[in-house]
Amino acid sequence: MTQANPEPSLPPLVSFRAPLPKGETYRPAADRILSGDPMQTAWNLFTSADGRFSSGIWESQPGKWRCVFTESEFCQILSGILVVTGDDGQLATYRAGDAFVSPAGFTGTWDVVETVRKHYAFYE
Repeated sequence: MTQANPEPSLPPLVSFRAPLPKGETYRPAADRILSGDPMQTAWNLFTSADGRFSSGIWESQPGKWRCVFTESEFCQILSGILVVTGDDGQLATYRAGDAFVSPAGFTGTWDVVETVRKHYAFYE
């Protein structure tokens, strides 16, 4: 009698609920910081096997810095106030509940007015 192969197990779902693992704390490169001290913490909760897709929770202290995106990133603001200004002059202010995509190739500034926490998902 031939035994059927068992169904492969599915990977577990990834929860964004506390308790969070230890986060990685860092700052933008010094030559990109325009004001404040935007110390940031990322809790990367998932990375795909090929390393091109990641998601988690990110937080930044107030400050403004230049951004150059090589990845496309979806953001949903959980708390705080963020002002994003593109080099093309486009300006947008985001608060808790707002969501946006920063496409690969975006250049401009991020200005954290009040400490921001967000969900993120990016694809490189």
